[in-house]
Amino acid sequence: MPAALAPPSPPSFWQRRVVAPLRTQLTQGATPDRLALTIAVGTACSLVPWFGCTTVLNLGIGLWLRLNHPVMQTVNYLLSAVQLALILVYVRLGELIWRAPHLPLSLPQLTAAFRADPVGFLHRFAWIGVQATTAWLLSVPLIVAALYWPLRPALRRLAAPRTAR
Repeated sequence: MPAALAPPSPPSFWQRRVVAPLRTQLTQGATPDRLALTIAVGTACSLVPWFGCTTVLNLGIGLWLRLNHPVMQTVNYLLSAVQLALILVYVRLGELIWRAPHLPLSLPQLTAAFRADPVGFLHRFAWIGVQATTAWLLSVPLIVAALYWPLRPALRRLAAPRTAR
């Protein structure tokens, strides 16, 4: 008598939350190359060093390039913590690029300055924003290339029809 077959294990979190939605997008007409571009551009737009601007930036760039908005916004929300962590990195890189003096910054200091005088805050810290944005703009092609080229073959494999076993 043959041994009973074990029931298949339930799909992992990764399979349910990442692989399955991407496979769904691919079965609904998205091409692997276009989906890779969407993820890469969405990632770059989601890391802009201006808090609160990523949703609008993703929407605008997505409309302009005719990319998949649900995927871009999902990437955007998944990267919100990374964006916050990279703001100070972009500020420091901007200081190096512009050869600006190092300005000690802390979240309590910035919060207090903004609450005390929002307009004065913009005047005082606008140049730091320009420096950080310069660093981000220089990193965009690198981010897009670093994600797009490896994602293309991975998404092509995901889109390939499964062979019966």
